[in-house]
Amino acid sequence: MNDPKSNRPDQPPDSLRSPIRPTAPTTTTSRPRTPTQPLPPEVETPTTPTSALNAIRQKMELIADEFAQGKINRAQFNAMYKRYSEQRTIIERLLERNPESEAWKQVIGVKGQTGFLRHHFEAQTLYFCVYHRSSPQPIMAGGKQAPENAVITPLLKAVWLMKDRPKQALGRKQVGENNWLLLAVGDFAATAVMFSLEPANAQARLVRDLHADFERANQAALARGWIVPERMVFPQRALVEGGF
Repeated sequence: MNDPKSNRPDQPPDSLRSPIRPTAPTTTTSRPRTPTQPLPPEVETPTTPTSALNAIRQKMELIADEFAQGKINRAQFNAMYKRYSEQRTIIERLLERNPESEAWKQVIGVKGQTGFLRHHFEAQTLYFCVYHRSSPQPIMAGGKQAPENAVITPLLKAVWLMKDRPKQALGRKQVGENNWLLLAVGDFAATAVMFSLEPANAQARLVRDLHADFERANQAALARGWIVPERMVFPQRALVEGGF
């Protein structure tokens, strides 16, 4: 492992703060942000019990596809799939008791619950840290919680000591009961991101891509060990700064 006390410029106390960015021109119309998890296409409103059951089955297939594509995590899948399974079972039992009953309309008439479950069980970024391989101290951090160095530092130390470490790597580790840590590693640096729940594969790929862009944009400074955060760019800020 490289000596943490290698030639690295002293950093001021506020070195972990995000560099100041120029204000966007007021004359430019900003484009809306693309949601990280677009909602699946709407299923046509059913008009019969049979079409209601078919619509529920279609929704169950859609979220199975979403999970297979890495768009949602396991908690989201389990919550939404359970919701649809319960609706399906209730309608089937109602029809068994009275095939002419229209109570099935009340079962599917409640809107918004699945959307709530999708959002509630989506993994949220708690914080991120960016490290240069020459030091165990982060060169940039952001988020609504303080970084847990006691968790991250041992992992980084083990990674930097690996003999056959790949140039680009991405790993995940459960921390505590619910939190998950993603660690993206490149040639010169690493990005650690703590999530509130297990992230979807699409979120993991985003972390990987943000770190790759960070190393690409700051390649000269990282290679020479000239770590001055005020002169660097940090794509990872997009994880916690909605307006970035």
